[in-house]
Amino acid sequence: MQLHGLHHVTAVTGQIRDNLNFYTKILGLRLVKKSVNQDDTSAYHLFYADKMGSPGTDMTFFDWPQTGPDNRGTDSIVNTLFRVNGQAALEYWVKRLDENNVKHQPIETFAGRSILRFEDPEGQRLTLVDDGGAPFEAQVWDGAGVPEEYAIHGFYGVQLSIPILGQLDYILREILGFEEVGRQPGLDDPKEEVVIYAMDGGGPGKEVQVIVQPKLQRAFLGSGGVHHVAFRVKDTAEKDAWEDVLNRRGLRNSGHVDRYYFQSLYFRVSGGILFELATDGPGFATDENVETLGERLALPPFLEPHREQIERNLKPLDTTVTAN
Repeated sequence: MQLHGLHHVTAVTGQIRDNLNFYTKILGLRLVKKSVNQDDTSAYHLFYADKMGSPGTDMTFFDWPQTGPDNRGTDSIVNTLFRVNGQAALEYWVKRLDENNVKHQPIETFAGRSILRFEDPEGQRLTLVDDGGAPFEAQVWDGAGVPEEYAIHGFYGVQLSIPILGQLDYILREILGFEEVGRQPGLDDPKEEVVIYAMDGGGPGKEVQVIVQPKLQRAFLGSGGVHHVAFRVKDTAEKDAWEDVLNRRGLRNSGHVDRYYFQSLYFRVSGGILFELATDGPGFATDENVETLGERLALPPFLEPHREQIERNLKPLDTTVTAN
């Protein structure tokens, strides 16, 4: 069996209005779902993606204003990599980030590809990667003022930090079916090794990079950090088959979790790194028209009877953010 690429990355924000502004107005993603954390309905859960909310394009955020800043360290998910097409796209983004006073590195080369590293206002670490014109499934969002030829095409990959590679390497290769496709010295410290893994043939959207950092302290999740990363499975039957695999191999997991917009399975690959397997469907248009995605508070059916109370506990959020 194979996992089919990244599905979504879920992170933490303590400043939801600034977060909305950054990911829609500056990065040019579409707010495709304004909902709540299903396990904590006092908190927004916002989903930013391509025009259709396609799997593999979706960066999501829990709104936890009471949480302190992320304490960076190892045993954590440390960078989310998005894909763009070509050097000209990276140069466009350098200019756009500068115009919006966004902290970034110069264009660099890593593993044979040009990249641009930057951070959101809370220190969320992000990277744009030149995908070399590889085919993509996403339909870029044309409502934020970013020219289509420079727009973000979804995920390229995700980067993890781990103090010792052994257990994670075993889980990735022997249980989840990843293949090691390369090793590189770290960009910030050439003495550190970055091990690159691929799923389902590899390429953009199907890569996990693991930095081995034994000297770092353990991370403690907060605003500006990543809560979990999800990988794509086609449907519930495939998710159930993976649950059987995890159970047979002794990897403890959540069992089936119904998120309404997709079906999920959660498990930890280390003390600080949480993985999710998520189905491609039914998708975000299940309860909204594609034309109006993200414009109203969307609740799954099991929360709908509590709408009045939930809305009363949420602070107003202006979702009519437009580009410059």
